[in-house]
Amino acid sequence: MGEQNHSPGKELQHRTRADVPGKKSWHSQAYALGAISNFMSTFLTFPIYKVVFRQQIHAMAVSEAVRQLWHEGPQYFYRGIYPPLLSKTLQGTLLFGTYDSLLYSLSPVGPHSLGHRWAAGLMSGVVEAVALSPFERVQNVLQDGRKQARFPSTFSILKEFNSYGLWGRLSLGYYRGFWPVLVRNSLGSALYFSFKDPIQDGLAQQGLPHWVPALVSGSVNGTITCLVLYPLIVLVANMQSHIGWQSMPSLWASAQDMWYTRGRKVLLIYRGGSLVILRSSVTWGLTTAIHDFLQRKSHSGKEPKD
Repeated sequence: MGEQNHSPGKELQHRTRADVPGKKSWHSQAYALGAISNFMSTFLTFPIYKVVFRQQIHAMAVSEAVRQLWHEGPQYFYRGIYPPLLSKTLQGTLLFGTYDSLLYSLSPVGPHSLGHRWAAGLMSGVVEAVALSPFERVQNVLQDGRKQARFPSTFSILKEFNSYGLWGRLSLGYYRGFWPVLVRNSLGSALYFSFKDPIQDGLAQQGLPHWVPALVSGSVNGTITCLVLYPLIVLVANMQSHIGWQSMPSLWASAQDMWYTRGRKVLLIYRGGSLVILRSSVTWGLTTAIHDFLQRKSHSGKEPKD
């Protein structure tokens, strides 16, 4: 019972001390925390992600996507996991570390306003999109079952991209579908960081065990953000599954094709949304909870003695 009786004042006191400028050590911990938590959650939820990807590409039901992966065999089940493991580890590092650095640059003295959290989240999402789009591009090609024969490995995809000219490597290769990625990541980061702490603080005032507010806040906020931006997720998956110089549709043409192939029904665009809820709940819930846990450990170890 002792650990469950954290008062709201104590919760906010820890958060206020985290906002005091000059805590450089916490920034380094934020980078490390993001890397570790995203690595773990990506590995655990990759099978769910792969089923979702097949639904986004082929507009099939969950049972059909699972059956397709089963027929391909276990040797292909974790095909394509290395790019997301690397990219998600880097994503966590950039997302939390860059956000903290930008937030303290915008507002050195806490508490931070909604506008400051939104701006820092938006800019950290831009950095994330620029740095990680190539990883997502390779990952989406690897996970498309139609391209297993032509591109059996990551190296074969990189060889294809590097055979283009400089502009082709960027526009048709590594940064294919960059603009929807930029919008998705910047808005997603802004929404997540804007409301993560308010939700967590509100739940902390209910006298819940200290790990529950962070877990619930990350799960709920991450899930809602992902569902709001889900059409962009589907658009990116479809754009980045194309490869080669021939029949490379533009952004507008890709959006139109996605709309018409889904029968011009929003419900079909959101096919796979139930699994996105599950994956987002696990991923962002764990990430936020681990982040909060390490933050508490950091502050408890440096608590000033009165």
